[in-house]
Amino acid sequence: MKLSLLLRTALLSFAAFLGFSLSASGRQAPLKVALAGLSHDHVYLLMQHYKKGEVAIVGIVESDPVLVEKFKKTYHLADTLFYKDLSVLLRNRKPEVVMAFGPNVAHLSVVEACAPLHVNVMVEKPLATTVKDAERIVSLAKQHHIYVLTDYETSWYASNQAVYKQVSANEIGEVRKMVAHDGHQGPKEIGCSPQFLSWLTDPKKNGAGALFDFGCYGANLMTWLMNGSAPEAVYAVTRQIKPTIYPNVDDDATIVLDYPAATGIIEASWNWPYNIKDWEVFGKNGYLQAVDPDQLRARKNGEMNYTIEKLPAPAQPYRDYVAYVSAVVRGQLDPGNDLSSLQNNLIVVKILAAARQSAREGRKIYLK
Repeated sequence: MKLSLLLRTALLSFAAFLGFSLSASGRQAPLKVALAGLSHDHVYLLMQHYKKGEVAIVGIVESDPVLVEKFKKTYHLADTLFYKDLSVLLRNRKPEVVMAFGPNVAHLSVVEACAPLHVNVMVEKPLATTVKDAERIVSLAKQHHIYVLTDYETSWYASNQAVYKQVSANEIGEVRKMVAHDGHQGPKEIGCSPQFLSWLTDPKKNGAGALFDFGCYGANLMTWLMNGSAPEAVYAVTRQIKPTIYPNVDDDATIVLDYPAATGIIEASWNWPYNIKDWEVFGKNGYLQAVDPDQLRARKNGEMNYTIEKLPAPAQPYRDYVAYVSAVVRGQLDPGNDLSSLQNNLIVVKILAAARQSAREGRKIYLK
């Protein structure tokens, strides 16, 4: 009995040394998370992980009393979990990661609070609203040796991962063109919460309208497929198709990315008749389309018809952001140039900022 206890203690200590966190059952313990903001509607996906016991919420920062009461009541959260200031929370709680679910413009302040205390951060896409903020985030992460990860829904699509693997294996030859379609009917039209809508349609808090909200997906995927290389130039056109609904921001954007041997086209909109997130890649010898999360459409040279493959769910930790973030912050995975990595997402912000400038000035913007 004593030998078994000693052995178990040794194993747990060794696992902790390696960066693993184990529960009493031997499974990985829930990820200890603090939430910076509740106004981004993607927080409700995180709360599903909480209900399943996959994350342990150690603290929440939110100043809106309506949201505070809503989350307390809906998810049976104790009053003691709630704070009005992130610095105060971090003095009292020890999360493995702070997840930011507030305005995009607030991402830098979250990192500024967390980095000196060596607390990792995850933000919802995009990383920042300006290149200056993004570069400051990168600098803080490097200085204090923390991870700052960016979450995109499309990172966990089996179809996107299959496209990347086939292109990397040279199955369709050199990439010539990429096209990403990302959008829906509009945030108000699909019923986004008032708190989310208030900053999503604010050009300073969001960065732009559909240009930032949906343009970031294509920029993220294309940077990944181009092995972390930025385009040489960016050209964009934005429109206000529904100015009475979205008077302060664009609601439709088309972005063209110039690479040395390829072209990327990003179509982002709040004006489509249905939700869409797909990705087409044209190679010298074939074509691939990530139709939706689990369908891959393909056609190779000499073939008369397309094939459509239904894909299984990705292997962990690439199935969802909780598993991925857990693996990274616990030392089991190096993000490298992954879709969530800082390296990738700094380039994404540079693309979006150049697209915003291009649309405003009506000219192509060359990246340094």
